Amino acid sequence: VEISVRDNGIGIDEADMGRLFEMFYQGKPRGDDAQGGLGLGLALVHRLVQLHGGTIKVRSPGIGQGSEFVVRLATMATSLPAAAPVPTGHDTLPAGSARRVLVVDDNRDAAETLAMMLRLEGHDVETAFDGASAIAAAATSKPDIVLMDLGMPKVDGYEAARAIRRDARGRTIFLIALTGWGGEADRQLSRQAGFDRHLVKPVVPAELLALLSSVAVDAAH
Repeated sequence: VEISVRDNGIGIDEADMGRLFEMFYQGKPRGDDAQGGLGLGLALVHRLVQLHGGTIKVRSPGIGQGSEFVVRLATMATSLPAAAPVPTGHDTLPAGSARRVLVVDDNRDAAETLAMMLRLEGHDVETAFDGASAIAAAATSKPDIVLMDLGMPKVDGYEAARAIRRDARGRTIFLIALTGWGGEADRQLSRQAGFDRHLVKPVVPAELLALLSSVAVDAAH
C-alpha cells in the first residue's frame, strides 16, 4: 500500500533533502517560517516505517513549491523484500545503561516526541507538561534524569529545579536543562537553580544519548 501526503507549502531546499530523516536535523530557518521544533518528527517516522518493513521517500520541486512524502508498506496479501534490520535501543544499549527519564516541556508535542525517541533507545520515560507536575513526578517516580525546558508558564524550569533539589529525594537526580535559551546568563541561572547540564535545542543526538547513558545511577535513589 502506498500513502502519499502532498502540500503546496514552503517546499524543501535541495541541500536539505539528504538529511531530512536524521535525528535532530532541522533545515535552515527562512524568515517568518522559522519554528522552534526539536527535529525529531521525521526521524521517528522514518524509523517506525522501517520497523514495519516499509520505506519513506520525499520529493520537492524546491523552495516555495511544496513537498510530498510517500510511505510504502507491505499488505497481508503481498510479500516485499524484508527491510534491513533497524537497531533499537533495546538491542544496542549495554546492560544497565537504560535510565528512568522524566521529560518536561509545556509544548506537549515536543515532550511526547522526545519521550518516544528515548523509549525507542531503551529508556524508561515519563512526561510532564508544566513545572508543578514535574516537581510532583520527580518526588513520586524518582527518575534518574530530568530533561526540562526552562521557559514554562507559572512554574518555570528554574523554579521547578530548585524545588526538586530542596527535596532530599531530588538531590541525586541528574537535572538537564534542554532549552532554546543558550546565553551565558541563562546558563548561569540554570547552574544556580541546580541543573547539572545545560543543552541548547536542537541538541546533537549522539551527545544527548551518550550523556544519558553516562549518568551514574544512585542505588539509594
